[in-house]
Amino acid sequence: MALTALALCSRALLKIGAQPIASFDDGTTEAEVAANLYPAIRDTLLSLHPWSFATGQEGLPRLAASPVADFNHAYQLPVGFLRVLSAGGAMAGEGLRYRLFEGRLHTDAETVTLTYVFRPDESAFPAFFASALVARLAAEFCIPLTETTTRAQLLYQQAESELRAARHADSSQDTPRALRDFPLISARG
Repeated sequence: MALTALALCSRALLKIGAQPIASFDDGTTEAEVAANLYPAIRDTLLSLHPWSFATGQEGLPRLAASPVADFNHAYQLPVGFLRVLSAGGAMAGEGLRYRLFEGRLHTDAETVTLTYVFRPDESAFPAFFASALVARLAAEFCIPLTETTTRAQLLYQQAESELRAARHADSSQDTPRALRDFPLISARG
């Protein structure tokens, strides 16, 4: 089964013993809970970690209007943007001094390369993230659908464990970052 928002929500509903849904608009309590909670929960989990499947890098277009104070230029953030990881100048992914204001990135640099977390399509979610998301959805859906707080607490614990495992799996797909410009390393010569 291809991963979709509907499939992920249905899996979470099954985990708590509720009926799966055929549509977010099918008029059931399950569909209403899923439709209202899913987008925020998905975006929260995506924002918590620099997931390899949800990290992008691109040059930002400069806006015509200049910032009011502190910085010389404003740049448009990408579609699906969730969180900045770093910003750099031309051909660099980090090193700029910047600040986010009103959905724009402000900096003094003439060009900006942004490294950021974005909202990918559900079909791009790897199994480890889908599992963590389903576990978190089940925990969040539990109280509104079953009114069982003790069960919800257990589901939250399981969701945290799934999220730790997913972070570990994702982090092992990258070269570990080396420490740079650390005073103790510099002192050793």
